Amino acid sequence: MDMLKDESDALMARLCEMVGADNDNDLYCNQLIQGVIAHRAQIDGLINRFSSNWKISRMAGTDRNIIRIAVYEMLQRQEDVPNKVAIDEAVDIGKKFGTEESGAFVNGILDGIYHYLLADPDAIKDAAS
Repeated sequence: MDMLKDESDALMARLCEMVGADNDNDLYCNQLIQGVIAHRAQIDGLINRFSSNWKISRMAGTDRNIIRIAVYEMLQRQEDVPNKVAIDEAVDIGKKFGTEESGAFVNGILDGIYHYLLADPDAIKDAAS
């Protein structure tokens, strides 16, 4: 959606269909996508802050969007997705679908954001608003 610059419901439904999401996964997939879209400015601000020498626009699309989803989960879904789980899953997805360096790249950025949010719990509220 990011790379196609298309945030339509039709494309979202097609993507969920392509990955074979069932109803429960389809709902969660939609919530993640809509959440990232709704909070993209705050999410991208955090990513830019912790991605040394990398503008978000220069990141591989796969890495960029894996990181966005994990940051959204860290900011908005802490009740059902612990931060360390969000990071571990993002790293695993990066390793599977990204480049050879994606796992380490994703981990480095998310680890910085994690420690920032851990050191200042109010930062979650500030970043999420």
